[in-house]
Amino acid sequence: MTATDRSIELTRAAAQAAADKLAHDVIAYDVSEVLSIADAFLVASAPNDRQVRAIVDAIEERLLKELDAKPVRREGERDGRWVLLDYIDIVVHVQHSEERVFYALERLWKDCPEIALPEDAVATRGKGAEHAATTAPGDEGLLN
Repeated sequence: MTATDRSIELTRAAAQAAADKLAHDVIAYDVSEVLSIADAFLVASAPNDRQVRAIVDAIEERLLKELDAKPVRREGERDGRWVLLDYIDIVVHVQHSEERVFYALERLWKDCPEIALPEDAVATRGKGAEHAATTAPGDEGLLN
């Protein structure tokens, strides 16, 4: 089983909205083979709390306006360090860059296929996601 066309459409639109607000390290995984709760996970990060909130707001606005999709759950908004948007078909994680490295969600999903995203949505992919995917919390100094 693979992610549905609707899930991929939502994921790509969310990724583009995140990139438009200068999100870093935007990546999406097709988790349909390993999870029954969602087809896709989208992960993006930002260097400060205000930008995390702006990215989340942009994703919500675009998905509602263009695809008539509302999240059924929004968590973490108060602190602005890690906000989760649950659209049932997809789950969006927008994290502060520090949380992104510490929790390293990419390590959990590295065996799942990546979902191709719009080229300009992944143009900001840098060392953060790659580094988080290959190191465990506390191991950062071992690579230097």
